[in-house]
Amino acid sequence: MTLRYIGPEDVAGRLSWRAIVAALEAGHRLPRARIGDQLLERDGAALLTRCAWIDGLGMGVKSASVMPGNEAAGLPSVQAAMLVFSDDTGTPEAVLDGTMVTDWKTAADSVLGARYLARPDSRKLVILGAGKVAGMLARAYADLFPGLERIEIHNRSQRRAEDLCADLRKDGLPVIRVDSLPAAVGDADIVAAATMAREPVLLGEWVTPGTHVDLVGGFTPEMREADDALISKARLFVDCRETTLRDVGDLAIPIAAGLIGPEDVRADLYDLAGGATGRTDDRDITLFKNGGGAHLDLMTARAILAAAGG
Repeated sequence: MTLRYIGPEDVAGRLSWRAIVAALEAGHRLPRARIGDQLLERDGAALLTRCAWIDGLGMGVKSASVMPGNEAAGLPSVQAAMLVFSDDTGTPEAVLDGTMVTDWKTAADSVLGARYLARPDSRKLVILGAGKVAGMLARAYADLFPGLERIEIHNRSQRRAEDLCADLRKDGLPVIRVDSLPAAVGDADIVAAATMAREPVLLGEWVTPGTHVDLVGGFTPEMREADDALISKARLFVDCRETTLRDVGDLAIPIAAGLIGPEDVRADLYDLAGGATGRTDDRDITLFKNGGGAHLDLMTARAILAAAGG
């Protein structure tokens, strides 16, 4: 049997952020996924494999190699592939470009959270970071929140921030670079952090009532983007309890310190899709931790396959 390979060229012009967000929302109305991860390491390199089985969607396995030395050879440091299996027969159906799946999944995960938690009339988005994920977030938020009038990008490297702004302006987005992060955050409706920070870069004293905070960057127990003050004052939500409470520092560190408990996380996307309360009024500060997970990859992969005609 020959497996189909699906890459970005197979869905160019056929896929939208709205379609991916809709697929994630529908996926969270299915039974909770069975998930499992495995990490193998060698001399600073790694192979991370994440798998999920969702009744009604099938099985998915995404493996990513992380090879820091590749840059010197002109190769990507992270490369990935995803295999999707039939739910009914277990037959392998397709191999997908893993980076493509991750790119669509990551931003759509955040925007789905924001649809439940941010004020619908949000006008200003601030993004911390100027990497690939930051660009994806800007495009996804602009699509799902058409009322956004201003997108501000802050990054330690002003050059990288300006380069990202120039790229986003080509798509017609109302984006500018900002240098004062406290001032930018102070009147933001939505703040999205997509950094590699190990110490907080977003302080609670900057965040005003009514703001929605989206934490995307941290993915290990040592990484965090929000300080204790912000964690303490916000209503806390996650995409999936199983992949965030112990595995990402923004929650794991304050839980270990006794600042909050697991019960202080009010809901995840499964709960919210099932009708759990998110924002209660316009003055709530809501905080969503985007932790990712193989179940989200599988939901995204199914939407990509549908767009590719299979």
